[in-house]
Amino acid sequence: MNSNKIKQLDKENVMQTYARFDVAIERGEGATLYSPEGTEYIDFTSGLGVNSIGYGNKKWAEAIYAQAMKLQHTSNLYYTEPYVKLAETLTKRTGMKNVFFSNSGAEANEGMIKLARKYSFDKYGKDRSTIITLQQSFHGRTITTLAATGQDAFHNFFFPFTEGFKHVPANDIEVLKSEITNDVCGVLIEFIQGEGGVLPLDEKYVNEVAELCKANDVLFLADEVQTGVGRTGSLFAFEQYDVKPEVLSFAKGIAGGLPLGGFIANEKCSKVLTLGTHATTYGGNPIAVSAALEVLSQLDDTTITEVAKKGEYITNEIQSWKLPIINEIRGRGLMIGISIKEAVPRTLAEQCSLNGLLILTAGTDALRILPPLTISYDEINKGLVILKKTLEKEI
Repeated sequence: MNSNKIKQLDKENVMQTYARFDVAIERGEGATLYSPEGTEYIDFTSGLGVNSIGYGNKKWAEAIYAQAMKLQHTSNLYYTEPYVKLAETLTKRTGMKNVFFSNSGAEANEGMIKLARKYSFDKYGKDRSTIITLQQSFHGRTITTLAATGQDAFHNFFFPFTEGFKHVPANDIEVLKSEITNDVCGVLIEFIQGEGGVLPLDEKYVNEVAELCKANDVLFLADEVQTGVGRTGSLFAFEQYDVKPEVLSFAKGIAGGLPLGGFIANEKCSKVLTLGTHATTYGGNPIAVSAALEVLSQLDDTTITEVAKKGEYITNEIQSWKLPIINEIRGRGLMIGISIKEAVPRTLAEQCSLNGLLILTAGTDALRILPPLTISYDEINKGLVILKKTLEKEI
């Protein structure tokens, strides 16, 4: 099937909820994608941070095949080896206590919100259920996670939204202090606000948030759906902020392209969710979990350290261009935002795709780079050449 036929069938049969770029993808290798006609694209998106170990990864595919031939699914009424091995791997590498597996980041955040509210219900009663999030945050597309998201653009159409959320400015500890009232049970943050514009939180502020939560017995919650699994140059971003959340969510890159998410709790929160209080049909699916085990096997300390080096390389190279269209570069590891002046990021991203580079946008002003963590320096350089030429034409 050629690209035009794919686009035609999409228009005729698929709900038009996505502003797709004019690109059809058939296959990939490493961090390079190809259309049905063979057009080559350097991928600076990794499927929105999902394809963490790239395309055509044979060990990953073999792990999936081996598990699929043994057992593709059974309900969570029974035990299986893959999910307990993954849980053990995650608790050991994070220093946390236990894990709940879901299918996506939004589900993981929903579960984390439920845990926080039950923690306070068990200890203080039902009137302590409010969760504070940050302006410019993004936590998912369900009704509850949209309510948690601190962007007005998402707060329309789907009324009534779930109650019990307050949004405060990032990096302003005094405002947060004033909002820690008797009804608050948790504070939920992203260490780097990805969809909001690739906006890293100040380290001092994050540490003050953690201390404020501890002093008020309010749970410190971290959404690491996008920042986790090696993306920022450590397994999870909290490691770079010298704090440890009481609960953190993960998804996107964990299974390298298969649907998997979840949340990890510390000792204090490890027994909050009890029999029947939370569940999912597909969470901990043997195939997805086997893929995740292979991803984490490949993302060892050496590889994750290299992620940080690649991020520095990309940032330094872009800074060396000294293009007036670039306002600033922000982010960590291979989660990079390029703030743009006097141009529309979406238009630039569309032009990049026409030139052979797939790149994302974020917030209102930024191009966003989220390549596979295993991208080669040759692919990085090819992508940067296209990006530079595209930006130069806009000056």
